[in-house]
Amino acid sequence: MAIEVDDILRRNSLSVTDSRKKILSLFLSIHGALAHGDIERKAGEKFDRVTVYRTLQTFVEKGIIHTIPTTDNSVRYALCKDNCTEGHHHDNHIHFICMQCGSTLCLEEVLVPEVRLPKGFTSSEIEVVIKGICKECNNKKNSPIVETAGLRLRL
Repeated sequence: MAIEVDDILRRNSLSVTDSRKKILSLFLSIHGALAHGDIERKAGEKFDRVTVYRTLQTFVEKGIIHTIPTTDNSVRYALCKDNCTEGHHHDNHIHFICMQCGSTLCLEEVLVPEVRLPKGFTSSEIEVVIKGICKECNNKKNSPIVETAGLRLRL
């Protein structure tokens, strides 16, 4: 994965620094989105908040990651697919926030529905966020409950 990280940074005309490599590696290793705080915790090293913030902003500007609005007015970040370029995001998909576990996922296979605006209106960006219960949490909810030693456990 180290070669892939270096290639992505070089393709986007970015210096290959330890902080950029570590943060990009995090995005390549997860399925879903990360908040600024998640990145700080998972990076393992002590990158200061400003370094993480600037790295995220640079990655967004270069089309490496995109932002996802959340219900608490914060932002999460997710890896872009290959069709995003510097200054032009083409993440035309639905974002899903699980109300049980808090995970945020890009649903690539679900396209944003066409929205017809009234005459004179022009859209520049469409964000669709669906809230509900994710597949993993639904599977946990439907798993059998076992009672042992007076405790009820969900498998």
